[in-house]
Amino acid sequence: MTQADYPERPAGRDRWILARRGPKNRLDPFRPYAFLWEEERGINGDPVSTATLFLTNRECPFRCLMCDLWQNTLDATVPSGAIPRQIEYALARLPEARQVKLYNAGSFFDPRAIPREDDLAIARLCARFERVIVESHPAFIGERARIFRCLLPQTTVLEVAIGLETVHPEVLERLNKRITVAAFQRAARFLADHGMDLRVFLLLRPPFLSEAEGVEWACRSLEVAFDAGATACTVIPTRGGNGAMEDLARAGYYAPPALRSLEIVQEYGIRLRAGRVFADLWDIEKFAHCACSAARIARLERMNRTQEVPPSVPC
Repeated sequence: MTQADYPERPAGRDRWILARRGPKNRLDPFRPYAFLWEEERGINGDPVSTATLFLTNRECPFRCLMCDLWQNTLDATVPSGAIPRQIEYALARLPEARQVKLYNAGSFFDPRAIPREDDLAIARLCARFERVIVESHPAFIGERARIFRCLLPQTTVLEVAIGLETVHPEVLERLNKRITVAAFQRAARFLADHGMDLRVFLLLRPPFLSEAEGVEWACRSLEVAFDAGATACTVIPTRGGNGAMEDLARAGYYAPPALRSLEIVQEYGIRLRAGRVFADLWDIEKFAHCACSAARIARLERMNRTQEVPPSVPC
């Protein structure tokens, strides 16, 4: 495989990515496929208890090159009322929390994923939280988001997370996400104009970048995200596991980033003092390849918790 073998047009990339997929997991449309209780550092610096729900719903219409979230999605829209039942099910089994994350492996405001008629019931279930965090592609951020914000109490903050991934223009295009930096910035302005907060997801070393380029462009991406008004950015080390990434790895166009690179990017973002910067540590052990890895992971956890840069870890 060469870079030329990876299609240049979106329709061709869709087919190429889909051809490399495995089977989906079997899911119940009336149950979230996962949920957990966690703490994260809040805007004011205090630890905030968080109920994080991974909702079961129809697959995202965008076929992103690096995505493996499709494995926990359905092929059809869930019945009306299913999403509120999922939320009730998870919240009844989790400790009390101050904020809730409703993540759905796509876009919360996509009507084929989350039925529009469920918005009022969802808002009522979330009314007790100080902050409600959902995720969405910029293409779905508009009037529905504004109305959903109005359904929540005035004392509840609605925060929308956008996967910008990278501001490298060629790589962003090749990720097949159907997003541009300009579209991200327009969505960010819409959120700000309507009283909603912004969170941004960024990739560390997406395909087609070297280790050094991955660090450089992740740092540039942090700057763009904070300039657009993000209150928090999560840096995600790009993972394999979806078939397409394995083909790219065999051809030499993708390799997992080093833990040290994740540290460098998080350090850079924290020192900007523009907002919180979290390293995504899900399955982080996959990136542990050295005797110093455990200490590096502990250091990343500490930076997530304190938003300060501790002494570096020797290798």
